[in-house]
Amino acid sequence: MACVTDATITLDNDNQTSIYRWLSMPRQDSLQGSLDLLVLKILSRRPRLHGYAIMSAISEMSDEVLRAEEGSLYPALHRMEEAGWIRAEWITKDTGRRARIYELTAAGKKQLATEESRWVTVTAAVNRVLRTV
Repeated sequence: MACVTDATITLDNDNQTSIYRWLSMPRQDSLQGSLDLLVLKILSRRPRLHGYAIMSAISEMSDEVLRAEEGSLYPALHRMEEAGWIRAEWITKDTGRRARIYELTAAGKKQLATEESRWVTVTAAVNRVLRTV
């Protein structure tokens, strides 16, 4: 199974127990390896977002099931920037506050395709196991 990062995505309480029970994940509150995919996908749809907006998008788009924690998201953003998958820029908002915004690069678009392919492969394998149990 491809595990891209050690990043953590926290699940709401209703889903924590069921996912833990069915997948026997070592941490009840995490889906490891999917944060890069989610961030890259969100930035492909909504470029120039700041970190908090990315966290909000993950939560909103998953109907509040997934939640990216700051302690996982910001190191992941930094790592993805170092890898050349995203670029970051400091801007000054209308309120005068500075914000670091992120957007996908050409390398990030390629990585997104790779991550999506891996996700499809992994979820198909999990589904096969679930159907045969």
